[in-house]
Amino acid sequence: MNRIISRFELLQSQRQKGLVIYIGAGDPNLGATLQLALGLEKAGADVVELGVPFSDPLADGVVNQLAAQRGLASGTTPPKLLEMVAELRRQSQVPLVLYIYFNLLHRVGLDVFIQEAAAAGVDGLLVLDLPPEESANYETLMEKAGLCPIYLIAPTTPDERIALIAPRARGFIYYVSREGVTGMQSSVSTTIPGMISRIQRYSSLPIAIGFGVSNPEQARQVAELGDAVVVGSAVVNRIAQHGSSPGLVDEVCHFVQTLSKAIKS
Repeated sequence: MNRIISRFELLQSQRQKGLVIYIGAGDPNLGATLQLALGLEKAGADVVELGVPFSDPLADGVVNQLAAQRGLASGTTPPKLLEMVAELRRQSQVPLVLYIYFNLLHRVGLDVFIQEAAAAGVDGLLVLDLPPEESANYETLMEKAGLCPIYLIAPTTPDERIALIAPRARGFIYYVSREGVTGMQSSVSTTIPGMISRIQRYSSLPIAIGFGVSNPEQARQVAELGDAVVVGSAVVNRIAQHGSSPGLVDEVCHFVQTLSKAIKS
């Protein structure tokens, strides 16, 4: 069974909430990404999202844009990233999602990329700029490869589009709790409960809530509203601060431990 699906089934059986952690692949280099992914699993991450560096990350705020730039500068490409994933799989079975823009799949070829991702050990793809209306072939190829297509739903998504998007997702649904791009926020959105109820009308999949969760207290509040919490920019910001330090992994994973403790205690 797909690792994402298995992990959420385990969490549900234990009555626990999930923690999804996003980092930029290749930031500061792929060796560090490998060590971070291993450390994040030990720190309590249930799913690790790897942002594939791209020159025009239109869904991302400045923190993740800079991470993408650092990833590109370190020479990280999709083939090199998949080599790192294969190495990670020799040491860990942590569920992995690639957070990616469609141009990178299109350049390689959709079928080829999906097959190579599955062979390396990827469990799901979150393609930021692929509308569900144009994703039929993508979904067929993903199902054939045993990968989960992760879809986004936003606060501005009307019911008719939730009804279109939610049934097509696998693994979990990513609810973007704020309008706009990724980034740290000072408070939790007040619109989350109503949107979660609306999404649940159309799907029984776990709902992971992200965009803006910045500290353990916010993570605890969000975990009470959904099935999992996604934290990205707050982690990436720490990587930016400590990227050249030998204590990088320890610094980042200590922060993730505080998040995990907040949502699982």
